[in-house]
Amino acid sequence: MRRIAIALVAVLGVLAPEAGIAQVYPDRSVRMVVAFSAGGTLDTLARIIAQKLGDAWGQSVVIENRPGAGGNIGAAAAAQAAPDGYTLHFGAQSLAVNVTIAPHKGFDPVKDFDPVVLVATAQDVLMVPANSPFKTVRELIDYAKAHPGQLDYASAGQGSSGHLATVMFSELAGIKLQHVPYASQPQAITDIMSGRISLWITTLGGQIGNIKAGKVRPLAVSGSARSEQFPDVPTFRESGIGFVDETSWYGIFAPSGTPKDATAKINRDVNRILALPDMHERAVTLGFRWFGGPPEKLAEMLKSEIAKWAEVAKRADMTAK
Repeated sequence: MRRIAIALVAVLGVLAPEAGIAQVYPDRSVRMVVAFSAGGTLDTLARIIAQKLGDAWGQSVVIENRPGAGGNIGAAAAAQAAPDGYTLHFGAQSLAVNVTIAPHKGFDPVKDFDPVVLVATAQDVLMVPANSPFKTVRELIDYAKAHPGQLDYASAGQGSSGHLATVMFSELAGIKLQHVPYASQPQAITDIMSGRISLWITTLGGQIGNIKAGKVRPLAVSGSARSEQFPDVPTFRESGIGFVDETSWYGIFAPSGTPKDATAKINRDVNRILALPDMHERAVTLGFRWFGGPPEKLAEMLKSEIAKWAEVAKRADMTAK
């Protein structure tokens, strides 16, 4: 019995620091790094989650926008932060894409981050100007096949999710399109509405207002089901294109080595937040699909996305030289 008691004391001594973390975390403000500018889809979602977590914890969760290098600057800053639970990274598919097209020497997204929770995916929408002659995806494809390279498309830049999504769409449809990258999303929106650009595949949430106002015409959405906002718009699969999965996803990561009790608490609290009644309405309004689940789900997503986009980038000759 004495040996058992000694062993128990030793075990409790080892567990005490972790238990202490679970009891007090967080006891001060938490920094959540977003690797893109304020006002975009990623930033909007991060702020929703940060506000909810702050309310639950009684501590502020401060968004820090660190844009640049296609998301690498902010991601590197978060990965290199102290692994104490007080710096998090609200990341997206750029973590997976950049491994192939723009690797950063300062961090490895698989080795230097601990996945915490997969928050959401976002449906993509293929849209054309309101005065476009194309009413369906099939009409667009038929024209593009008869006139290779004559249709152009917008994106947020080389290697962006919209760029790669359109590359994938072009491959599946067997067509050739001309890429027009934009440094400014407002300019891209202006050009697609005016008809200077033929089409654009982008996240649905940011275009809901323009679609409802009739400024652009949606032809198809990604995902296995239609959008609740636009139930009359078919999916790509219904349009004859095997472009099923959403290309945009969002998750919370922590620097590698962050205490497991801290990441487990964040995971539990985010999953609880995603189940709140008011969050469903926000998802519909912003074009998100809440995901949740254990950290392993985000780890699987990251690894599978790295492999998927590596293949797309290779075929498009976009790999880092």
